[in-house]
Amino acid sequence: MRLASALNNRALGPFSGRLGFLGLALIYLVLIAACLGSLAQEGELSLGRNPIANLLKTAGEFARPSFLDVWFGNPNLEYRSDDGTLLRSENRQTVEMDYLAGLGRATWTTIRIATLGSLLGALLALPLAVLTARNLAAPKLLAWLAKGVLDVARSIHTLVFGLVLVGIVGLGPTAGILAIGLHSMGTYGKLFAEAIESLDMAAIDAVRSVGAGPVQVFFNAVWPSVLPQFVSSHLYIWEFNIRDSTILGLIGAGGLGLLITEATSLFQWGRLSTVLLVVIALVVSFDALSRRIRMALA
Repeated sequence: MRLASALNNRALGPFSGRLGFLGLALIYLVLIAACLGSLAQEGELSLGRNPIANLLKTAGEFARPSFLDVWFGNPNLEYRSDDGTLLRSENRQTVEMDYLAGLGRATWTTIRIATLGSLLGALLALPLAVLTARNLAAPKLLAWLAKGVLDVARSIHTLVFGLVLVGIVGLGPTAGILAIGLHSMGTYGKLFAEAIESLDMAAIDAVRSVGAGPVQVFFNAVWPSVLPQFVSSHLYIWEFNIRDSTILGLIGAGGLGLLITEATSLFQWGRLSTVLLVVIALVVSFDALSRRIRMALA
């Protein structure tokens, strides 16, 4: 712990201590003022025409999720032209039940994207984290290259990865899984490396003193000590990726994001409300599950 604290203080340099904190806070306030001032000067802070009326209208439609029509809606769903001519009529309950079935399939797709993408990111990040952990003293060139890969992965948003990968592997969940995995690799690598750097070096030195090689040191001294922190980090990022994977549907990766795109493009706020309720339920469920597992590991 003292080694990690010393490394962190050295990395902060002139920004350590109370004066350093005040300096960082001042820089942050200046940045906020610059952002607000530039947007105001460019006239980009407008709320549009009739924001209150638009808000109330949209909120009213959001307050009635479309799934309620399965039980309480008008059974006749009519499609009319602009002049009021009836084009066709369908049974509303049947239409909404079919939509809910599609929502269930999209939810399962989103879970698969987030789960497999998170696992891929963790597996890719683990060897890179070992190389970047400063207390394991990996060769400088390898450590520098590994840190560069993790920094790049963490800097590029999942959506950008998704846009590129959709062009490479095509539409569908595969692009989403790869996008989640590549971006998560950067975050996993940083958290894993920090967990390794917080280890007590006495156990590692003891294993090295008996002639153990790097692989033996990792599996006998490092891995058993950091496994609980690795699992906790994995659960946290997995939960985050559940939310992130819904966005990937906007670019063709499938899942709940595709339904969000359809609902917003057709101004179907009731259906959008239904999809968002499912997203919230997913996040809350995974949060409760991960919290229980983290408590069990503590």
